[in-house]
Amino acid sequence: QVQLVESGGGLVQAGGSLRPSCAASGLTFSMYAMGWFRQAPGKEREFVAGISWSGDITIYADSVKGRFTISRDNDKKMLYLQMNSLKPEDTAVYYCAADRTRGSPVVLDSEYDAWGQGTQVTVSS
Repeated sequence: QVQLVESGGGLVQAGGSLRPSCAASGLTFSMYAMGWFRQAPGKEREFVAGISWSGDITIYADSVKGRFTISRDNDKKMLYLQMNSLKPEDTAVYYCAADRTRGSPVVLDSEYDAWGQGTQVTVSS
């Protein structure tokens, strides 16, 4: 059974940093492309960042490009999202997701097969 568990969210002031992580189990992690998505209150879930199974391809939403960095450790079965220069509009529940079909990351949430329960990130102004 595939399980994704996020942690590392929290409350931070604008301009600060956080590094949510996602622990994967029940899957051959190194064979999955992975993604981070977020959902703010009253808004639809949106793509944040994605990474290929090998880690050599990364993609980002324009809103976080240059501020966020996605990375993975296949030996530890861990996914990370380094978030710097945080803004109040980054406030959301952040979810990690796994895609077993494609080696490269995609932005459509419907293409992902497994999801974590989410971790709350709140950025105060």
